Amino acid sequence: MARRKIVAGNWKMNKTPSEAVALVEELKPLVASEDVDVVFCVPAIDIIPVVEACKGTNIQVGAENMYFEESGAYTGEISPAMLTDAGIKYVVLGHSERREYFAETNETVNKKMLKAFEHGITPIMCCGETLEQREQGVTMDFIRQQVKVGFMGVTADQAKASVIAYEPIWAIGTGKTATTEQAEEVCAGIRACIAEIYDEATAEAIRIQYGGSVNAGNAAELFAQADIDGGLVGGASLKADFGKIVNYK
Repeated sequence: MARRKIVAGNWKMNKTPSEAVALVEELKPLVASEDVDVVFCVPAIDIIPVVEACKGTNIQVGAENMYFEESGAYTGEISPAMLTDAGIKYVVLGHSERREYFAETNETVNKKMLKAFEHGITPIMCCGETLEQREQGVTMDFIRQQVKVGFMGVTADQAKASVIAYEPIWAIGTGKTATTEQAEEVCAGIRACIAEIYDEATAEAIRIQYGGSVNAGNAAELFAQADIDGGLVGGASLKADFGKIVNYK
């Protein structure tokens, strides 16, 4: 059975609540699709108005981060219960920007993964290498470690329902895109890693996105690859062109 494509927009730190609603209204008709799961991952302050604006559409709303404790003295953090109460279905975990700027590690990403599953939130776990790591030939070693630690304690059934986003750090927001062959090679390697951790059935079920300067011009070729099940889209998700990425065929 073919895996259903999932295209998620990662809005990063963009759009005030009023701007977010205006963008949703613009994108609603453009991202309508019966064939692709569409997710808007938005800043925390935008979640409630965006969930409201997306009611009655095919769009699901995700968060860009989440803490791994239920509640407590964690100033500035957001708990999984807060997200589910607000109507959140997905959460981006371990994005390279979180790892680089906010000191997230494979271990903290793993804690967040486990907590997301506890609350019925689907994690979109990010992994990816720097340009230096690619040039040194250690891309798959590095990514396999991210995946293996990230999925520690995750059951096979949970893994089947999760999403992995492969984002080469050197291609995020740079305009550079991994070649289709490079993207497919790593996504296939991630699927093989999941098969090692679990089994072939789990590896075949899990959805693996490519992220890193995905746009309307390259989406169709990328998403046609055997192991690429959609995209995690940054800057292009804030424009009307996002509709062309969702409806890439």
